[in-house]
Amino acid sequence: MLDQTIRGAILRLREQGRGIRTIARALGGSRASVREVLGSGSEQVPRLERDEKAAQYRDEILALLPECKGNLVRVHEELLKQGAKLSYQALTAFCRRHRVGHEPGAPAGRYEFAPGSEMQHDTSPHTVELAGCRLKAQTASLVPCHSHMLFFRHYPVFDRFHCKVFLADALAYFGGACARCMIDNTHVVVLYGTGSRMVPVPEMAAFADRYGFRFVAHEVGDADRSGRVERPFHYIENNFLAKRPARDWHDLNAQARAWCDEKNAVFRARLHASPRELFAAERPALKPLPVWVPEVRRIEQRIVDVEGFVSMRRHRYSAPYELIGRQVEVHETKDRVEVFLGPRRVASHARVWDVQGPDRRVADGAHRPPRGQGRRAQQEPPEIADLLRVAPELGAYLSALREHTPGRGTLAARRLLRMVRDYPRGPLAAAVQTALHYGLFDLDRLERLVLRGIAGEIFPPPPQTDPDAGDPDE
Repeated sequence: MLDQTIRGAILRLREQGRGIRTIARALGGSRASVREVLGSGSEQVPRLERDEKAAQYRDEILALLPECKGNLVRVHEELLKQGAKLSYQALTAFCRRHRVGHEPGAPAGRYEFAPGSEMQHDTSPHTVELAGCRLKAQTASLVPCHSHMLFFRHYPVFDRFHCKVFLADALAYFGGACARCMIDNTHVVVLYGTGSRMVPVPEMAAFADRYGFRFVAHEVGDADRSGRVERPFHYIENNFLAKRPARDWHDLNAQARAWCDEKNAVFRARLHASPRELFAAERPALKPLPVWVPEVRRIEQRIVDVEGFVSMRRHRYSAPYELIGRQVEVHETKDRVEVFLGPRRVASHARVWDVQGPDRRVADGAHRPPRGQGRRAQQEPPEIADLLRVAPELGAYLSALREHTPGRGTLAARRLLRMVRDYPRGPLAAAVQTALHYGLFDLDRLERLVLRGIAGEIFPPPPQTDPDAGDPDE
């Protein structure tokens, strides 16, 4: 059958006065074909009207399609069992032309990204091999959309803390940040809402503000919007993770970085360049890194247990034994676990990454007392030493008072020292001797005894007068 171009040429040559034989010889066709086109007078290709073998089975096809869950192979098998005489190709062509269980594909769009306009971040679960064991891991990836540069790392778990750790490492690798970061609707970043109505968690929004970008989320069901970062996961799983053992998580991520450096330098025909060459044009458009970037930390309160350890993510880290029973701050960073008492760091340990193995204890020998000494004896409160220095004669009463006072007797010694400084020494010593004789250790009553003695000394009673004696002035 002649196509529309040839049919149009035949009609134009006929309008120029060419004969049928000349037209057929010029176009390499037959005179019958030329006559047919000239007879129709149109360059439109006529439709072939053929009887469709599957048309007579239309009702059976419509009935079998939902029963076979849309599988045309099963529909064809059931039609053959019922005695139908048609091929599988005839069935699929009929369904395709009449849209029976078949919807034509929608045209795919194309996203164009200017340099530095957008980067995409996502995670995907994979299986990794560490020290001969196969473990579940979360692969986090970040891709600047213009250059297709790739950076990824593996983590045993992926929460908000690890998300900030990963983004900080990725932005340091690229040397800057794009204006926006496209994510899916993950709870790690999203506080509420989806798509354009997404509101990020304040903690993550503050992190993005520090680097000069903002988080945006694609609409639900529009996974193609983040295709730049979704596409490499298949490549990572079937290339990087294919028979690539590692000693631990640090070794695995070191290999991942080296692999990224290698693959980012490979020429890609689809891009007509390598990602690293495209990144050279995108790099000046990135938001520069802050002058000072604080290390990502997760801070939690802990009580040092009776063994001198604090617990963090199932593992236990030692602290100085003097802090047993005290509340401390535990700072978790990418590679360290640090213990702070107020503003001072009192312990620092290498962080244990494994969260799927047995619990581990990380101890520092300097946090334990010297062998055979145990805990150091507690020093006397300074109030006790001051009282014995100022009034050594009260030593016996002080010893008895501490035996009858709960704790170390610091508050009682402090009050007794105040009484020594406020009252005359004579009435105070007399009152203390009386209290010690009668076993009186209530300091309120002791103070009343002191005041009574002071009243007799400082304010003597008036002289007694004889009521029968007359007035001396008379």
